[in-house]
Amino acid sequence: MATVSDFVIDRIQQWGVTRVFGFPGDGIGEFDGALGKAERKGEGLKYIRPTHEEICSLMATAHAKFTGEVGVCIATSSPGAFHMLNGLYDAKMDNQPVVAIVGQQGLASLGTFEQQENNLERTFADVACYVQTIVTPQQAQAVVDTAFRTARTRLAPAVIILPHDIQGMKMEDAGREHWVSRSSAVAPSIHITPPDDELKKAAAILNAGKKVAMIVGHGANGATDEVLEVAKLTGAGIITALRGKQVVPSDVPYHTQQLGLLGSGPSLTMMKDCDTLLLLGTNYPYAEFLPKTGQARAIQVDLKPEQMGLRYPTEVNLWGDVKATLTALIPYLDARTDLSFQKMLSDAMRDWDQEEQAQAELEYEKLNPRLVYHELNKRLPPQAIVTCDAGTTADWYGHHIRLRRGMMGDLSGRLATMLAAMPYATAAKFAYSERSVICTIGDGAFQMLGMNELITIKKYIKDWENPQFIVLVLHNDDLEQVSWEMRTEDGNPLWETAQDVETMDYAGYAELLGFKGIRLKKGDDVGAAWDEAFAHRGVTLIDAYVSKNVPPIPAHISAQYAVNTAKALLKGDPEEGSVIVDSAKALVTEGVERAKGILHIGQNKEGERNK
Repeated sequence: MATVSDFVIDRIQQWGVTRVFGFPGDGIGEFDGALGKAERKGEGLKYIRPTHEEICSLMATAHAKFTGEVGVCIATSSPGAFHMLNGLYDAKMDNQPVVAIVGQQGLASLGTFEQQENNLERTFADVACYVQTIVTPQQAQAVVDTAFRTARTRLAPAVIILPHDIQGMKMEDAGREHWVSRSSAVAPSIHITPPDDELKKAAAILNAGKKVAMIVGHGANGATDEVLEVAKLTGAGIITALRGKQVVPSDVPYHTQQLGLLGSGPSLTMMKDCDTLLLLGTNYPYAEFLPKTGQARAIQVDLKPEQMGLRYPTEVNLWGDVKATLTALIPYLDARTDLSFQKMLSDAMRDWDQEEQAQAELEYEKLNPRLVYHELNKRLPPQAIVTCDAGTTADWYGHHIRLRRGMMGDLSGRLATMLAAMPYATAAKFAYSERSVICTIGDGAFQMLGMNELITIKKYIKDWENPQFIVLVLHNDDLEQVSWEMRTEDGNPLWETAQDVETMDYAGYAELLGFKGIRLKKGDDVGAAWDEAFAHRGVTLIDAYVSKNVPPIPAHISAQYAVNTAKALLKGDPEEGSVIVDSAKALVTEGVERAKGILHIGQNKEGERNK
């Protein structure tokens, strides 16, 4: 007898799903049993069970990001369902199609305050674009299909709630009865192209522009060739959002990498000088780094219409898939002969790269974290995948990692999910087991969920075609990004009670699990450490004892940034001496030298020069 659970398992496979990320429990027990039965028959899904339900949803989101498929996560009823919320919000905020299948207590328990019976529809109402409880077997088909179809078209998570007794009921075919929907497991096309007249309007603006700037986000994934062709025809410079880093190869000379706090000087110059702005698959949120209102004529291309014209006043909004839209737009573009804007940016980018190298080569009392990333970038193998968390690893990833064609990289775009680096890297390895995966993570994030995922890796490494998996832990015993945010955003000194991270031997922990551990403390040893890691066909953890006072300095220091830092130091920051010395080393450009005066670097509290 085929049950509702059997049907759901078969149906999601019809939707192209081959791998799910789940954690068992009594609320989803019948469904788990059906998954086990299908596996024994050789007809099941590849079931990945990490160490926590939150990791399941983060891995499902990462799977969607890296593969373009719908990610699927499975958990029991509350509290397991609650644990998945953070990962589902990650999917919502980063526009990723994910379907969560969660258990529920039996139908008769609903509304009776039974143990672990909670209003899951209300719980998921904010995060999900579609959330529905299956209450009869005949309804199952329509709910599953609608969840997948809605997640795919709205680029957001959907939630299917399966009460325990429904899971084991005999499946019934959807009939022709009134109120019964008969649906199909056919994915809708999202290769949307705007109307021809709108494309011509956009082309006219681009053809009229003298200094065209493009900001390319993850929504342009798969459109690399089309993006480069538009840049070639219009003479545009290209900025990539942090999550769009993999879309444009780093060897494109007028690709100036990122913009803003994690960005480059040439990107800032591009925004100050451009007269035309083309936004492709990005919801770049930092308005202070975009052109002044009225400076540039702007066009946006996106599949999320509600996010168009939201960050900058756009003249034309093209609702469509980036690849399909650019393919239709290109025939209307005139080839530009004056490429002076691109040349200026290319020259500036060469200078910027030299400055980044100089920053990496600066010596501090402890290891310079920039150097660790700089040397990693030199050694990235073809097809490598790099992840980072939302701490200062994101700064160094943005500044020093250059993804070449075929490489991939990602993080939680919310920059609030410090937890994502290891789940992302592990999900990437499951999707592309033949590739080298490098996870870069801070010690604070590693203690949150990263350590647990080494256990997951130990469990599944035998299934990977290429077992190479490298974890870089930035070991500074501090929640460093938050420490700098306290200084630069609020003018508060480091608060050790909240910020200290208990130190431990991370390399030793890796060795306890049977992996290679490398303890890295000296700058002279950085290159050799990476060479050793890439030579090892297995898991390597590099425990890098880095300075916590290397400032994540943006390309432009605002007066408020500088004044707040000065306030923090004057309030008695416990790391005041190191912050001043290390910041002074990092501030090397003429423009930043002027900020040293605002920061009172080298002065005591009375404003006198320190001896």
